[in-house]
Amino acid sequence: MKVILLQDVKGKGKKGQLLDISDGYARNFLLPRKLAVEATADALNTKKMNDKAAAEKAAKERAEAVETSKKLREMTVVVTAKGGGAGRLFGSVTNQEIADALKAKSGIVLDKRKIVLSDPIKSVGTYTVQCKLGYEITAPLTVKIEEA
Repeated sequence: MKVILLQDVKGKGKKGQLLDISDGYARNFLLPRKLAVEATADALNTKKMNDKAAAEKAAKERAEAVETSKKLREMTVVVTAKGGGAGRLFGSVTNQEIADALKAKSGIVLDKRKIVLSDPIKSVGTYTVQCKLGYEITAPLTVKIEEA
């Protein structure tokens, strides 16, 4: 019997796969637990449409990531932090503060977990941080730290 998996099934396959399995396993285990549906023409057509929609969504998100990457490369974000003089800061500048400054300046909303600091920023100056935008796209962002 041919079935389309609705969820990952250990030892059988991943969600969305079309499998040819024994009738008993399908009728007694997969179908009653709603882990799979029988591969009728209607179900195959629905699967094809869902795959196409997912591919279009992924392409759109990748294009947005590339566009954001271009904007970030040309941008300099200014972050002000309390300092003790002589270029030293109280504490350090976090990736959350950088994300907030980026949102305030340009309107680009970027999750703090996507901003990668190689080492803590504890002094005034200009730094380059990497932003992971997904789909293996990263962009350098120039951050200027000023003392308040």
